[in-house]
Amino acid sequence: MADEMISLGAKLAQHARFQPNAPAVTCGDDSLTFAELHRRTNRIARALESLGVKQGDLVTLGLPNSVGFVEACYGIWKLGATPQPISFRLPKVELEAIMELANTPVVIADFQHQVDRPILSVSDLLSRSDDESDLPDAIPPISKAPTSGGSTGRPKLILAGQPGVTARETPEIGGYRMKPGETVLLPAPLYHNAGFGMMMMATSLGSHLVLLPRFDAEKTLAAIESNRANWVYLVPTMMSRIWRLDAPVRERYDLSSVDTLWHMAAPCPAWLKEAWIHWIAPGEVMELYAGTEAQAITIITGTEWLEHRGSVGQVAFGEMKIFGEDGAEKPAGEVGEIYMRRPPGSPATYRYLGADARILPDGWESLGDIGWFDAEGYLYLADRRADMILVGGSNVYPAEIEAALEEHPAVQSVAVVGLPDDDLGNTVHAIIQTRTPVTADDLKAHLADRLVSYKQPRSYEFVDEALRDDAGKVRRSALREARIRKDEPA
Repeated sequence: MADEMISLGAKLAQHARFQPNAPAVTCGDDSLTFAELHRRTNRIARALESLGVKQGDLVTLGLPNSVGFVEACYGIWKLGATPQPISFRLPKVELEAIMELANTPVVIADFQHQVDRPILSVSDLLSRSDDESDLPDAIPPISKAPTSGGSTGRPKLILAGQPGVTARETPEIGGYRMKPGETVLLPAPLYHNAGFGMMMMATSLGSHLVLLPRFDAEKTLAAIESNRANWVYLVPTMMSRIWRLDAPVRERYDLSSVDTLWHMAAPCPAWLKEAWIHWIAPGEVMELYAGTEAQAITIITGTEWLEHRGSVGQVAFGEMKIFGEDGAEKPAGEVGEIYMRRPPGSPATYRYLGADARILPDGWESLGDIGWFDAEGYLYLADRRADMILVGGSNVYPAEIEAALEEHPAVQSVAVVGLPDDDLGNTVHAIIQTRTPVTADDLKAHLADRLVSYKQPRSYEFVDEALRDDAGKVRRSALREARIRKDEPA
């Protein structure tokens, strides 16, 4: 039957059988066909099995964009286990906290950290087995388990509610507009949820997945042209950096192959989005709004956006409503907090490990975002949650940075806020009340092995006044607004 579901490993075996010589994944000078990817991931699966990985396990994976990242995921999936992606720059302290949550038998990474379980590279795994034969079929009960810093300052894992399966026949393209046999270009990091999901979708569809080892504005355009990419995913920071290239450089490249360009993970400035819509035409610039938890999703095409400027679209999955502080639903045009819930009767879309979900009795959940619906059901975002900082599409939580800074003996109190930035959307700014003299360089050195680079403050400010009240609370939004007003021209 067309809707019969099979494991991700079985789907790769199917592609290896029916299109063995078609390109499966390319990154830089490295490329594998579907047959090669299938055989090599059989070897990786056997190596992982020898290290104790079994069905249902979470396997921590800390690699940059590479062919090896994709190989590792399929090696894990073929055992019925779950890839648990993390940043390849993760400091030891964060790695150990996540390993404890995941209870991973092994870490697949190139870290030099000394931890209490094996850390192996993809090359290490391939060297442990030369058996390319197929394994018994296994379905992962959880397809993926991305991380989140969480508002508590401690990491949590977001376990997908969907198992690691896909359709036996050609999967439906659905709202993502991705077609079998296309070339899909991903310059975004695969360890982020969106990039990971796009990788999983492209490879299971049988598309040619082209990765960039790391984002570079001009190299992204060159890769679109040279690979005749049909489907591209960017975050707004990438779109901004590409658009800010000198016009002769930007216009040098042929983007006519692009049918669909998606952006998500952060709000996109209206001027930038409009520029891209007109540049990519006649292809579509698509936007999706949701959380990793995926209780509900909105989607908008570029064509619609020009008629509903600033909107993130209509609800395409699940339910969304706007509620006021009094708990009453807001009518169209009135601003309030955005609440979501999955479709009635549907299974859970996620489960937290390391935190508890905040769910209202009737199933409504909030990501902390503020917005409104217009009369036609198009959603508009008024602001992000008060405390979370979006840096280049990555969620950064102040509590995590504050906790790390407060470990320094010279720091008495600290508040972390996001300040507007044309390139990244926001930069992290730390306001420090000290006990004894300390410099910004001292604090940078203190954080070097505690926080991944994008979470580290770009700027420091030292103050004498207390930042928290007697209850230990801090009004980050007021601190942020005061600094923005101070920087505004008179």
